[in-house]
Amino acid sequence: MKTPPSAALAALARLDPSLQPGDWQAMDGGRSNAVWRVGRFVVKHHRPDAASPLFPNDPMAEAKALTLLSPLGLAPRLRANGADWIIYDHAQGSIWQGDPAPVARMLHRLHSAALPPDAFRPLPNGSAALLAHAISFAPPDLPPPPPDPGLPPVAPRPVHADVVPGNILATPSGPLLIDWQCPGMGDPAEDLATLTSPAMMWLYTGRIVPVGWAAALFAAYPSAEIVTRSRALRPLYLWRIAAHCAWKAARGDADYARALQIELAAL
Repeated sequence: MKTPPSAALAALARLDPSLQPGDWQAMDGGRSNAVWRVGRFVVKHHRPDAASPLFPNDPMAEAKALTLLSPLGLAPRLRANGADWIIYDHAQGSIWQGDPAPVARMLHRLHSAALPPDAFRPLPNGSAALLAHAISFAPPDLPPPPPDPGLPPVAPRPVHADVVPGNILATPSGPLLIDWQCPGMGDPAEDLATLTSPAMMWLYTGRIVPVGWAAALFAAYPSAEIVTRSRALRPLYLWRIAAHCAWKAARGDADYARALQIELAAL
């Protein structure tokens, strides 16, 4: 078993000196980092080479997100962190499946959270910036992007920026977001688009997006204004995810080659 940095081991020993080697359990599901459950804690070791132009892999940003959002019931409680690792409370639960309505309401609470405008990195905001960002890493052989709907930026809001099914836990108190290594301040439409991405659904569940999933998510989201904007921007966000899949596939990840075809079919 790979082991986390010695500083993480020392921090874990301070948190609970009674932990034994047999308490370590490698956790499945993540595509970027090494994660273990150790007793009542989760230890996460970030891999710098897992970052991509769309999804940074920033342990300091994740620690900050847990600090700011755990009190709101949106993230696990941070216990310790270092340059490339974090330790947080393990949440009892399983990967969210089924009714998207509670997830829609949870995301609205996140997007409505009163955080400083510089709490996290700025995200591409407005259709022109979104399109420019996607083009900056899209391979030349990708089909042309959808037309720019000409939507201006919105006031930046807290955005998870990696809302995929594997990052939403069903807990006794409702859905909880994990894997906060790329949060940002930007457009709430980004989270809604990512969650309704056919490629992301397939990569994290092995399933095609269920019929009516996106419509049900949008119907349950409490802001009609954001839903209208999300519907208009969704083709651009999905094309950017397709560019991400192509970027990953070009580096040898066969799963993303399949995901690319699934995403392109949805455009």
